[in-house]
Amino acid sequence: MANTTTPATPVAPATVGSVARSNTMPIAETAIGKTTINDSVVAKVAGIAAREVSGVHALGGGAARVIGSIRNAVNNTDLSQGISVEVGETQVAVDVIIVAEYPVALQDVANDVRSSIIDAIENLVGLQVTEVNVTVDDVFIPSADDNASEAEARVQ
Repeated sequence: MANTTTPATPVAPATVGSVARSNTMPIAETAIGKTTINDSVVAKVAGIAAREVSGVHALGGGAARVIGSIRNAVNNTDLSQGISVEVGETQVAVDVIIVAEYPVALQDVANDVRSSIIDAIENLVGLQVTEVNVTVDDVFIPSADDNASEAEARVQ
């Protein structure tokens, strides 16, 4: 009798490709285990990358920034504010809402944000970025009131 063995077919985790996959995705599966990265982590990586771009004042629309300022007051910053990600098995699409500083070129800031997010996700997370949609929601214009604390007091 010949002793034959058939190679074991890897069993895909229930979370991959199913509708009820929650917010996690196995990135790498080896013989000794698998690595799973949560969707919120991908959003945070994108948020950090967008904030590092020169010319970005804040992330998120008006309501998100109001809630964000309340979070900042209690030292609880949401790094994924203004970021929406759609994560697949090997790819991700990102939507980001920014507030640009005046007087920066808006197209340049949007392109820099796009490049920064793509680099961060592909290098840190290991997913291919299919698209990054950047919405410029507002332009921040510094006012004289913002610099009032830096100005010398008129009366001593």
